[in-house]
Amino acid sequence: MTTSNKPSLEVCLSPALLHLYDVKNSIVVIIDVLRATSTICTALYNGATSVIPVATVEECVNIGRAIDGITAGERDGRVAEGLVHGNSPFEYPREFIENKTLVLTTTNGTKLLHMAKDAIQIVTGSFPNISAVCDYLAAQGQNVILGCAAWKDRVNMEDTLFAGAVISRIREHFEVGCDAAIAAETLYNTAKGDIYAYMQQASHYQRLAKYGLEKDIAYCLTPDGANVLPIFREGKLVPF
Repeated sequence: MTTSNKPSLEVCLSPALLHLYDVKNSIVVIIDVLRATSTICTALYNGATSVIPVATVEECVNIGRAIDGITAGERDGRVAEGLVHGNSPFEYPREFIENKTLVLTTTNGTKLLHMAKDAIQIVTGSFPNISAVCDYLAAQGQNVILGCAAWKDRVNMEDTLFAGAVISRIREHFEVGCDAAIAAETLYNTAKGDIYAYMQQASHYQRLAKYGLEKDIAYCLTPDGANVLPIFREGKLVPF
């Protein structure tokens, strides 16, 4: 086995596996491509002051009321009961979200973010901000864990594909010896010719397509539509 002075780059394919990783000595990238982390970077790119990720609908409503924020979230791909807005990136154009705070709760992504709270730093990643994520990680010289939000702890294709896409761009800066990372990159290399077509076999594609959300899916799989880096500071995601 080769040794290297480079930092490590690992992939955690599910929140259920996060306890196996050295979170305290790593930057953790929260990945929830469909759709939480795609929507977070879109809201910030369009001028949101911050995004506050919360675990429950009740917490979302209470914080939103206290700060006069926009409360949003989903459960199982639909707008959560008690909330007005969901987690479609198209719900947050500049004319709506600029200079406002979004309070967001989602099925998978916000849960993983809170689980990773002891990390050196937490950022969120998705295809719409992949260049910002890669540039940041390559510049930091720190160990990185690409944390996939998955679907209710089950490995999913879209988050794994994104992790693979990141690895393919920045592996020269890191030691990549993690089997999950190698598998993610292999999957991405298989799919990269047409990620949208490849994703049509995925369970979450089919789940969202049932609700007519193909436009959301296409946006969430397209690079650099909202190229800003959300970074977690004092309970809020703000642009880096």
